[in-house]
Amino acid sequence: MDGTEGNAGQPGPAERSHRSSVSSVGAREVQLKPKHQPYKLGRQWPELLLRFTDAPDDDVAMDEPSLQFRRNVFFPKRRELQIHDEEVLRLLYEEAKGNVLAARYPCDVEDCEALGALVCRVQLGPYQPGQPTACAVREKLDSFLPAHLCKRGHGLFAALRGRGAKAGPGEQGLLNAYCKVKEAAGGDSGRGASLSTHYRAYLLKSHELPFYGCAFFHGEVDKPAQGFLHRGGRKPVVVAISLEGVHVIDSREKHVLLGLRFQELSWDHTSPEEEESVLWLEFDGDNEGTPVNRLLKIYSKQAELMSGLIEYCIELNQTSELAAPQETVSGPPSAASSLPSSAQRPQLQRQGSVVCSRLQHLSTIDYVEEGQQIKRVKPKRTTSFFSRQLSVGQGSYTVVQPADSLEQG
Repeated sequence: MDGTEGNAGQPGPAERSHRSSVSSVGAREVQLKPKHQPYKLGRQWPELLLRFTDAPDDDVAMDEPSLQFRRNVFFPKRRELQIHDEEVLRLLYEEAKGNVLAARYPCDVEDCEALGALVCRVQLGPYQPGQPTACAVREKLDSFLPAHLCKRGHGLFAALRGRGAKAGPGEQGLLNAYCKVKEAAGGDSGRGASLSTHYRAYLLKSHELPFYGCAFFHGEVDKPAQGFLHRGGRKPVVVAISLEGVHVIDSREKHVLLGLRFQELSWDHTSPEEEESVLWLEFDGDNEGTPVNRLLKIYSKQAELMSGLIEYCIELNQTSELAAPQETVSGPPSAASSLPSSAQRPQLQRQGSVVCSRLQHLSTIDYVEEGQQIKRVKPKRTTSFFSRQLSVGQGSYTVVQPADSLEQG
């Protein structure tokens, strides 16, 4: 676990309205390193906001940083499953639960219900058939499911809703999942029993989400041109970067627009001195059956931070891969190491899943090399704008360096 200094832009709903308008733009997250001094960074906070955010000067002057205890982005998921300290597991569980409930981790309904059922078990104890359990779940529904799945009535209708009223879809699905939560064999199943099993089950389920444990950044992307006048504009996005790759998430719709492993992309960023700060992601695409290069332009004052984090994650992964063979000869595997890893578990493949890419909602630049020019159209993909990527041979994204005479078309 690492300390993270962030804007007070991630408070609970009751507090959010009392924060400065910087908070409404989105949280500014800085993961502290061992050498960092929180007090010193707190003094430099206005300078950091001016450099890495679009907040107005007046809001920057009023904003206050907060020191938050969060999961280390660079901590491998497989090592989480080796933790036995219940208090540490609880901290990891609480952070993951907060991200699910706030929809920072987009989840399909089935996964929200399964995760919410584990929260019910932690907070309410083992499932007990009958009306009292249903009422307890109904009263705290937004403690178990993201707000968009609660869909409870307001005002007089909600007040008049009787104890025997029929449960809504989200509520009923949650109850069905709650009754299926398994108890630890041979142990005390009461509310005071050890909750480590359920904390670990929640983390294991959360590990199926491709952006679990990521760092969040805020930006905008171009919308696809629509209508007769081809008007596009921009849409706000969250860029989630983890040890596995990069995900671009629609801030409003709460679903993934683009998900790429590091093996599948090249990247670069333009500094504010050159033009508007931008993170560029390049990846393989298809245009009417023809392979092309695709460029996604992410506008963000945090582009430099994102680029640096991508580079560091790749370097860290390469270092870990070199050290892996030495770890395999150290002795027999422990019980924790025999648990399924994220690489062994099947990825979510539901049709229409919120974690699947939606390239049709993005405006990308498609280009190929044709003769001595780079053209924004079709034919065969043979070159790349960027040299920053995972080493050739380790991934599926192969880059041929462009010749010096190439010009952008």
